[in-house]
Amino acid sequence: MIDENKVRVATNLKKARGQIALIQKMVDEGKYCVDIAQQVNAAIGLLKKVNNYILENHLLTCGAKKLNSLDSSERMAFTQELIKAFTITTK
Repeated sequence: MIDENKVRVATNLKKARGQIALIQKMVDEGKYCVDIAQQVNAAIGLLKKVNNYILENHLLTCGAKKLNSLDSSERMAFTQELIKAFTITTK
């Protein structure tokens, strides 16, 4: 993984881990549901960022090689892989 993306992923995962611990604590303490929901959305946002950094890294490393491949089946397989990945990330 590219060093810059590795740092971004690690930082956001650490934040998400803390966010999830906070959510669990809020649930255990019976905090207001809307406040918990806001924290859940914050954690989801962090995980979406992580996913975007990973996809960006994949495009810059593996993707560059596969898209420049002379093997059309390799290019097509990579294209299908991207479609699947982006479909998952937009749900």
